[in-house]
Amino acid sequence: MAGLDAHYAAQDIETRILAALRAAGLDPAQRLSPQALGALDHFHTGGLRASRELLELVPVRATDRVLDIGAGLGGPARLLASRSGCHVACLDLSADYCAAAALLNRLTGLDDRVEVHQGSALDLPFADASFDVVWMQNVGMNIADKRRLYGEIRRVLAPGGVFAFQEMAAGSAPASRYPLPWATDPADSFLVSVGEMRTLLGEWGLVEERLEDTSEAHLARTAANATPAPPGQLSLAAYVDDLGRKAANARLSLEADEVRLVRGVFRAQLRIGDG
Repeated sequence: MAGLDAHYAAQDIETRILAALRAAGLDPAQRLSPQALGALDHFHTGGLRASRELLELVPVRATDRVLDIGAGLGGPARLLASRSGCHVACLDLSADYCAAAALLNRLTGLDDRVEVHQGSALDLPFADASFDVVWMQNVGMNIADKRRLYGEIRRVLAPGGVFAFQEMAAGSAPASRYPLPWATDPADSFLVSVGEMRTLLGEWGLVEERLEDTSEAHLARTAANATPAPPGQLSLAAYVDDLGRKAANARLSLEADEVRLVRGVFRAQLRIGDG
């Protein structure tokens, strides 16, 4: 895990985020809206727009218990909580990202509805059937043991609960361009095909409602040569080092069919003995 720890390390992240907010004309002393932070706190392909699109596929109710695995700075969790009024538990392996998520929860006034836990997706610190929705965006690429990952997700989902995710899958050729947003080198990138993903999820009684490749749609609506955010504009660059090269490599990998962008909605199948 040393490689992942280094890849997602962000020294003085709270100071860096506060400075970025002020440079963008936002006052951390005033309550901020989750929408205003969207360019900063949705660290996954497609950013805030991708989170909104996934949410359209999974109506979340105020009474739902939601878990966001690999939550990063908590942008999607705050989107869910502010839109529906639900409570969201965030889990992330990075201590730096957890600290930043807690800070942004306070600044948005959502710390009563969004809680932050540091921990591993392979050993979720929650009881069986604790959640109605498990949410995950661009996380599985860092996890070799997909079978255990999906088993833990199924364990904490209540019967009939929903697993909603966005993920990078393996393409027709091996990924060859590094660093990528999720890995500095191949040692920390674990991609499987869409077919393997479907099979592993099915083995745990997670029933497919939707599994779609959104690679071409994503490429079509993003500029061929994305330019960095101008000074003073919020962006992931506030805490993600070498962002331009990582983003460019990710796009080239998509164009070369080395990776595929997919999203899915699977439901936890009722089992004998479930209430």
